[in-house]
Amino acid sequence: MLLADLAATSLAVAATPKRTEKLALLAAALRRAGPDEVAVVSSYLAGELRQRRTGVGWKSLQGLPDPAPEPSLTVLEVDAAFAALAGLSGSGSATARAARLAELWSAATADEQRLLAGLVSGELRQGASAGLLTDAVARAADLPLGLVRRALTLSGSLAEVATAALTGQSLEAFSLVVGRGLSPMLAGTATDLSDALSRMTMPVAVDWKLDGVRVQVHRDGPEVRVLSRTLDDLTARMPELVASALALPVRTVVLDGEALVVDGEGRPLPFQVTASRALSVAGAGLTPWWFDVLHLDGRDLLDEPLSVRASVLEQLVPEMQRAPRLVTSSPDDAATFAAEALAKGHEGVVVKALDAPYEAGRRGGSWLKVKPRHTLDLVVLAVERGHGRRRGWLSNLHLGARQGDGFVMLGKTFKGLTDELLRWQTERFRELQVDDDGWVVTVRPEQVVEVAFDGVQASSRYPGGVALRFARVLRYRNDKTAADADTLDDVLRLGTARG
Repeated sequence: MLLADLAATSLAVAATPKRTEKLALLAAALRRAGPDEVAVVSSYLAGELRQRRTGVGWKSLQGLPDPAPEPSLTVLEVDAAFAALAGLSGSGSATARAARLAELWSAATADEQRLLAGLVSGELRQGASAGLLTDAVARAADLPLGLVRRALTLSGSLAEVATAALTGQSLEAFSLVVGRGLSPMLAGTATDLSDALSRMTMPVAVDWKLDGVRVQVHRDGPEVRVLSRTLDDLTARMPELVASALALPVRTVVLDGEALVVDGEGRPLPFQVTASRALSVAGAGLTPWWFDVLHLDGRDLLDEPLSVRASVLEQLVPEMQRAPRLVTSSPDDAATFAAEALAKGHEGVVVKALDAPYEAGRRGGSWLKVKPRHTLDLVVLAVERGHGRRRGWLSNLHLGARQGDGFVMLGKTFKGLTDELLRWQTERFRELQVDDDGWVVTVRPEQVVEVAFDGVQASSRYPGGVALRFARVLRYRNDKTAADADTLDDVLRLGTARG
């Protein structure tokens, strides 16, 4: 299959807002893939390279050759090219990588370059989620959607399931294997606690929402594997979790939870401390907080309701290593419990249906996260040119808070920007432009934007020493001037309040 075929499909998928049309386009592309191409095609349609790390980032894509006039690249040739890039290391690898990347780029048409840039940056933005791709696999293979979803639950690899489904292999052969990662169950979002409770059948389980690293631990006798949310192997970096699993009186077990660094009083340290510790065995110790069990001594628990899994977990794991949980029918008790979580420095709570199975790889209504939303009025200091679907617009905002007579940068965001906002801000910031280096457009610090974010963390990257976590645009505040924007002291107080 030519890469041009996938590029055309991607453009068509991005151009239609209708889910049914997206689904039909994706399924048709999957059917056209050969048996040896399905894994690559399904990954690319999901907006992902098969190689987790290639050494190529968005900056590497600047100054690359002009597009080829005619398509020639096949999907397998492109996959092999990225595999070769991922294998480069050592002295001279940067030069070799740049040369190989330029060679690949020069063979790609304009549409193919757009696709490749989206895959490299992880920002293909065609409106095709992994969930939609799963549905497309079921349609392309003419199989029940539930069967495909369950296979994905047990495999953790969409490419693997797509290959099996489209080459006539039995999906019933997929089963939970201790030691092989499962796509984790994810939580949907509720506007507040009342909203979450109104969408559940009482009683419910209310868990503290922990600001740590999501982990899945598999133990088979003396062998333990610790996997990340994206199923990367963290075993060597998390000896504390290995020890926790080995201390349990079991033969085989699969646990789901979070790993955090906490202080002497059990309060979580800022997320970046945990994240840094998760990258290296050096530094502060990690504490496991388990909130689910998926398998125990030969018994799979995925299809059991949470009430059963919770009972098994309580009998298996010491209380000090379990995420705090309240089972209640009382909104007042749930609110008190949520307030306690916040007072202890955690993010909020997750409300869970007691009758729900573990839907690995799914973000549905059985788990709903509730986090207080922080907002700030900040000033736009600069804006970056868009790429991929946003090519031709000004997109990524540089956000600043007031400090004295000037402004200090707190980070960047392109989240929350609709097409309407992109069009408006492109015109607006061209009016405010004072410099343009071809990538970043510096503007007069006059436009105020209201952003929501999940927290404040220390950062040596920005002069204020802090950065916003998961900032996203809510709206532009044309009713405010830069003098009305929040100050760095306001931001620092929020960080102190989080603990």
